[in-house]
Amino acid sequence: MSHFNFPRQTAFYSGKVRDVYTIGEHWLVMIASDRISAFDVILPRPVPFKGQVLNQIAAYMLHATKDICPNWLADVPAPNVSVGKKCIPFKIEMVVRGNLTGHAWRTYSAGKRELCGMKMPEGMKENDFFPAPIITPSTKAAQGHDEDISREDILLKGLANEDEWKILEKYTLKLFARGKEIAAKRGLILVDTKYEFGKIGDEIYLMDEIHTPDSSRYFYAEGFEERQMKGERQKQLSKEFVREWLIANNFMGKAGQNVPEMSDEWVNTISQRYIELYEKVIGEKFVPQHISEDETYQRVIRSLEKLK
Repeated sequence: MSHFNFPRQTAFYSGKVRDVYTIGEHWLVMIASDRISAFDVILPRPVPFKGQVLNQIAAYMLHATKDICPNWLADVPAPNVSVGKKCIPFKIEMVVRGNLTGHAWRTYSAGKRELCGMKMPEGMKENDFFPAPIITPSTKAAQGHDEDISREDILLKGLANEDEWKILEKYTLKLFARGKEIAAKRGLILVDTKYEFGKIGDEIYLMDEIHTPDSSRYFYAEGFEERQMKGERQKQLSKEFVREWLIANNFMGKAGQNVPEMSDEWVNTISQRYIELYEKVIGEKFVPQHISEDETYQRVIRSLEKLK
């Protein structure tokens, strides 16, 4: 994907997945690429339609939660492009977990019963529901790995003040509850996810993507209890299967490790899994859209003209 140069553009940032253009002082153009990352490393091959899947799920979910809190999104001019308000971000990610899965399970199975200052009950099995969802924040690292952090350390380091934290906590739990409701209607369990927030003036806004396979983990609800009772793996829709493939091929993003080769067949499998999640979560058939870079550029220009 080429980098664009938009009128009034004042900054450009290329993240692990998204390219972000700052327009003037108040607007952002966020282009979701087909890049895929795991363990904070960009994998060597793009995944067809991944950017469109992420962008359209995020837009759908931002629209479905805008009654809970204000969010940054203003327009979706192209399948993989969002335009919205520029916020001053909190340098933390609000990770919320409904089940003992992934990083939480790895921590738990290592014998620890606390994560980011949150207590985890004894006697739990992998993928069990927590008595209530827990918030396990992480720092937002510009480079390298994000780090777990507790509410106390967030306040101590001035990453948010007490009043801001209360709002972040309230929004996070309400958004997660709404996400679980939407998922349940589609036969899914929203297991865990993360939210990013920022400020415009004194108001806190929800930023970036929400409830996508890059930021969230979903289980299939049908057969969940039976699989738990039998100690079987849960059937899930998320990026976790990519992480599991990497781990099986001796890669966890550590120094000296090499990313395994990605075959055409494996890249296509990842693409199909992303499309499956789109169709399951949104409840509509995915329509791949091929739009040229020139057409994308023109659509963004027209969108920005409307938002002046």
